[in-house]
Amino acid sequence: MSGEAARGIGVYGDAILRTYNRGKRAIALDLKDPRGRAVAERLIAGADIVVQNLRPGIMDGFGLGAAEVRDRHPHLVYATVTGFGLRGPSRNRAGLDIAAQAESGIMWVTGEADGEPQRVGFPLVDAAAGHVFAQAILGAYIRRLRHGLGDEVEVSLLEVAVHLQGPNWGEYLMTGNAPVRSGNGQPAVAPAADVMETRDGLMVVSAYAPPHFVKLCALIGRDDLPHDERFATGRARVTHRPALLTELRAAFARMTTDEAMELLTSNGVVAGRISSYDTVRKNPDVEASGLFVEAEAADGTRHTTLGSPWRLGSVGAGVRHGAPELGQHTAELLEALGCTPAETDELAAAGVVGIRP
Repeated sequence: MSGEAARGIGVYGDAILRTYNRGKRAIALDLKDPRGRAVAERLIAGADIVVQNLRPGIMDGFGLGAAEVRDRHPHLVYATVTGFGLRGPSRNRAGLDIAAQAESGIMWVTGEADGEPQRVGFPLVDAAAGHVFAQAILGAYIRRLRHGLGDEVEVSLLEVAVHLQGPNWGEYLMTGNAPVRSGNGQPAVAPAADVMETRDGLMVVSAYAPPHFVKLCALIGRDDLPHDERFATGRARVTHRPALLTELRAAFARMTTDEAMELLTSNGVVAGRISSYDTVRKNPDVEASGLFVEAEAADGTRHTTLGSPWRLGSVGAGVRHGAPELGQHTAELLEALGCTPAETDELAAAGVVGIRP
């Protein structure tokens, strides 16, 4: 029993486990063995929600598919996440973030206009699918709490990846014009998400609404720009974006990033410094949020990791439990199910369960 695929891919896999498995309990079961399936069934019987991401049909082959499980336990919320959904011709394909980015259009619209398609610089679809999955599960669980009825939840990476591009798809469905790669700038408005180089760094500026553009120009001492016919309207600014950026960048090149940020943000113009991870870690807003937390690993050592991007008033601060080792809680969970130590030892000796030493 090797556990999640992330356990075998080095530091990046360890980072995934440390970030997303914090505070969980880990049991290791061989579902190919009927004794392992029996343990799984006992765990399921006492659960509210079952989550699985194996390829379609595998859980059915174990007798643990949605239909069978919910037939035995109608109160359950049974949740499945896949790469390409359960209904289409790609239902049995392996699904990873990069495939979803490629086939959803994300890569097609990411990158420079004259360059090759690019992926987003982190597993965006994986992360977003997790959030969507949790949201859908909670919706089903609220129904369960109100009406006593379970449900089946299904989310796919491909659908999430398409849905993330809602405004792009809305415009395409309205006009029939497919979006194209346009680098950092937004294709329909300017300046928007455009990069400005300062004396000591890089930042982005967004001021495409008429009042904001007028204010931006006044702040940088270029009141003449809104009256230039090339920049007088939003459509004109998009058409003449290169010329517009030349004028704006000349002004920002004379300032430091701190000076530019203070000038714009104190006057209601949207801007952001382009930050390295080292800079983000020291960002006072990030520090104030408490997003980075201290966790305790299975061996008692402590490390810093990411917390949740939300907080509950009922949950206080303090040291959190880190990600568990594979099988760390097998014995504990089997005991809770009523197994004696001898029975647990027998299952472990037969390779039906894995127990961390």
